[in-house]
Amino acid sequence: MDEFDSAAFGLNRRHFLSTGALALGGCATTRGGTRDAPDLVGDLQERTFRYFWDTTDPLTGLAPDRWPTPSFASIAAVGFALTSYPIGVAHGWIDRAQARARTLATLEFFAAAPQGDAATGMSGYKGFFYHFLGTTKGQRFARSELSTIDTALLLAGVLFAQAWFDEDHPDEIRIRELADKLYFAVEWDWITPRLRYLAMGWHPESGFIADDWNIYNESMLLYVLALGSPTHPIPAERWDMWTETFEKAWTGEGNQAYAHFPPMFGHQYSHVWIDFRGIRDRFIGAKKIDYFENSIRATRAQRAYAIANPGGWKGYDGEVWGLTACDGPGDFSLDIAGRKRNFFSYSARGPGDRDDGTIAPTAAAGSIAFTPDICIPAIEAMHRRYGPDIYGKYGFLDAFNPTLSEGSPPLKHGKIVPGTGWVDNDYIGIDQGPIVAGIENLRSGLIWKTMRRHPHIRRGLERAGFRGGWLDRG
Repeated sequence: MDEFDSAAFGLNRRHFLSTGALALGGCATTRGGTRDAPDLVGDLQERTFRYFWDTTDPLTGLAPDRWPTPSFASIAAVGFALTSYPIGVAHGWIDRAQARARTLATLEFFAAAPQGDAATGMSGYKGFFYHFLGTTKGQRFARSELSTIDTALLLAGVLFAQAWFDEDHPDEIRIRELADKLYFAVEWDWITPRLRYLAMGWHPESGFIADDWNIYNESMLLYVLALGSPTHPIPAERWDMWTETFEKAWTGEGNQAYAHFPPMFGHQYSHVWIDFRGIRDRFIGAKKIDYFENSIRATRAQRAYAIANPGGWKGYDGEVWGLTACDGPGDFSLDIAGRKRNFFSYSARGPGDRDDGTIAPTAAAGSIAFTPDICIPAIEAMHRRYGPDIYGKYGFLDAFNPTLSEGSPPLKHGKIVPGTGWVDNDYIGIDQGPIVAGIENLRSGLIWKTMRRHPHIRRGLERAGFRGGWLDRG
């Protein structure tokens, strides 16, 4: 990030901290009894933390893909759960001993989970894990894929736990040993069948998935981990091979130009664990910004899209906005006010990309560290306008759609609430994670500061060619 932009971000962040906009104090109210933004942000963070603490199996650490609908476990959600536990300790929601016990149980479970190329009875292969695991034995669920990106999200939580649990307590020593065991076991150099890029995954029935991680998206984290491996790294030149494709995603003009990826999660996930402020690789350095600034611009572009609202969807404006991968009403078409509308169930949504009027609170709330000036008002406005219909035990339900407000369509998820529209009935782990983590990175930088000192992360970034900022300061 340029010095001017860095200073602006610092002032912006300090403003919200100094005004109490991220405090956890008493519950002030506005007219009508709605909590104001300062208390709401803190309340939202605690509720999303408790999603992971309450729904994760304490004996295995397996976190459900969604709740309350019964579901399989998601290894990516486990990575977010592991990240949330130290946040809970920092705020006094749990103590260190509780976090340590849950973390150790999780890492022991995954370290002992069966690995092999059989189609059943296995949790992973060559150090990678299946995207979804059964909740009883923690083995491959149905025909899910051996997932590179979901393994990376799991390992990010594992490595964060390794760096945060730094005391001489025997269980913390064991956590650090198990983290290395899990990370060192991953054969990143195996899952590059087309050599240039990392493959998206593998099936025991059919082999490597035909698609690679070959565009700008959330896989920055994946490549950093693959480059940083002390045991099975991919060649350093693969990073530049991959980032060469980012030019195709470059959009906009002047100080608003950025590498575009339609759903917001692609701009969030890697930034949960890696502090990209002030460090640059060859590609982004040539653009004279950093990837953090890129995510700032992507977030502002989402809000601008909602203000323009080319699809004419109900509820979109400068306060309520946010498109990403999330639940949706179902896969069907309806005539609404004389216009054919196409709706989707779970799908990746973005500006001009499968936009069906479905708003996901995690798109704005999970981007709070990038642009608190527009994300906090979005959190407040969604809560104020739709209140208890979308905000419950674990914070915001996954998604809602004000346009779909009447009739009896063939819903796959959720229900239609009079006066609000369609509202999901579930929370989804990988959408909860960026909320609790993003708020913490804005408030204290806990995850960023912890991971900046992690040797595996530093090694991966340096092999990718990152320089400047905290990397050069050592």
